Amino acid sequence: MKAVIQRVTRASVRSGDLEATIGPGLLVLVGLEAGDTEETCAWAAAKIASLRIFEDGDGKMNLGLQEVGGEILAISQFTLAGSIAKGRRPSFDAAMSPDAARVLFRKFLDLLKVQHPAVKSGFFQEHMEVELLNDGPVTFILER
Repeated sequence: MKAVIQRVTRASVRSGDLEATIGPGLLVLVGLEAGDTEETCAWAAAKIASLRIFEDGDGKMNLGLQEVGGEILAISQFTLAGSIAKGRRPSFDAAMSPDAARVLFRKFLDLLKVQHPAVKSGFFQEHMEVELLNDGPVTFILER
């Protein structure tokens, strides 16, 4: 699993008539790879929900989502499982199959909601437009 975690002032995702929007919080782009399990998702959900990457009164990254009342927008992003190490065209050999990834991404969302109930999501296997206002900018990459 690979995840790109961005602290945002706001973020939204659209696909046709579907839209999900959050205010301050985290935009999490998730790439599921072959071999990822429910255990992988539980670890990632707990890690993401407990990150202290929001500034306190002294300007230090010391506060978590709970303290700032933040939301999470989680979006499945297949291309994170791609490799551009060889050639000019990406290889997706490490990516989880779409059917398995759909089930596991839903499980990830459920596990994330247990950790932090203010979770919205993108639209699996849909072409999406994502907008965000990165706060900082603050961006982290989570891999397991």
